[in-house]
Amino acid sequence: MMKHVIGAVCIKCGAEHEANDHTYTCTKCGGILDIQYDYTYIKSQLNREKLISRNDDSMWRYRELLPIEEGSRLTPLRVGWSPLYRAEKLGEWLGLRNLYIKDDGLNPTGSLKDRASAIAVVRAHHAGMRTVACSSTGNAASSLAGNAAAMGLESFIFVPERAPKGKVAQLMIFGAHVISVKGTYEDTFRLSAEAIEKWGWYNRNAAINPYLSEGKKTVSLEIAEQLDFKAPDYVAVSVGDGCTIAGVWKGFKDLYALGFIDTLPRLISVQAEGCCPINRAIETNRPLERMEENTLADSIAVGVPRNGEKALRAIRESQGITVVVSDDEILAAMRLLGATSGVFGEPAGVTGTAGVKKAAEQGLIPEDAVVVSLVTGNGLKDVVSAQRIAGEPRYVSPDMGIADTAF
Repeated sequence: MMKHVIGAVCIKCGAEHEANDHTYTCTKCGGILDIQYDYTYIKSQLNREKLISRNDDSMWRYRELLPIEEGSRLTPLRVGWSPLYRAEKLGEWLGLRNLYIKDDGLNPTGSLKDRASAIAVVRAHHAGMRTVACSSTGNAASSLAGNAAAMGLESFIFVPERAPKGKVAQLMIFGAHVISVKGTYEDTFRLSAEAIEKWGWYNRNAAINPYLSEGKKTVSLEIAEQLDFKAPDYVAVSVGDGCTIAGVWKGFKDLYALGFIDTLPRLISVQAEGCCPINRAIETNRPLERMEENTLADSIAVGVPRNGEKALRAIRESQGITVVVSDDEILAAMRLLGATSGVFGEPAGVTGTAGVKKAAEQGLIPEDAVVVSLVTGNGLKDVVSAQRIAGEPRYVSPDMGIADTAF
């Protein structure tokens, strides 16, 4: 029993459901569910002073705002509490005086997705389930495999054949059963759903399981606390399935409902121009439509966003900005972020930063605004893309008399 959780509500028809591990989508209309909390009860258990005094430097410091049962075994990996850097040099470059980088590539398996997977394995373990599964373009897969291994659970991972080999290798190292699907992410998702239903595995697909975006929202809880409980003016997020940006918005709304912050940020939804169905729906005010997955940013190459409705709601409620960037702009952002801030992000991980750069150049962000850009994945996830933009080193002879001409 979770005293702090009221239930789960369908964002499409408003039907109320019990919060459990058997109901992932609305039983009436099939819509996505949203976990609802008892903020009055939470206020009686938690305040800012109590939170600040905690020594737990992980996402579990926010346990009163997470859908986990009391007494649940927590993942032993230290997920969360990633650094928030003041990016002064990059800010000067972009004409932004208060730019911050939240580097979630420093999570245990190298991405923000660890936050969702931590919730998945904790809930699966508490429910007595021994196997967890998901489909993924890469990061959700590796995060599930790593967290499952740490909890002693078995994992089955479905990835499209285009998934970077480095990410697939990471899955294999973590002992996951990896199924590479000859098809698109949509094909991969469909096959994983059929397998999960057939064998009764715990479903870690964040677009279906409403508890997982609750893990992702902890990145917002950290940002607010790291800024002394002052919400930033803008938060830039790279967007694929829509789960992350929806979670980011949910986190800030939770804090606002508790009175921990006084304002809410505007979201900057950034997608690759080769695959931007969510941004296109916002910009055209039309329903979501399928797109091809033509971008090197594999982690956000989602042509049919399964959590699109939550993402659209988050962007609209926050009066957000949509920015579409090219693959070349994404690669340039990898190099710019590294050279100015010392943060190494993969293509999808720096797409938010590419969006901040473009929005700043277009005058969409005031120069004195407090802006946070999420870096959602580590650059070592995709060294091929890094090599493409980094270029070659200088090759010299081991003789200083000859080599000094290269310096």
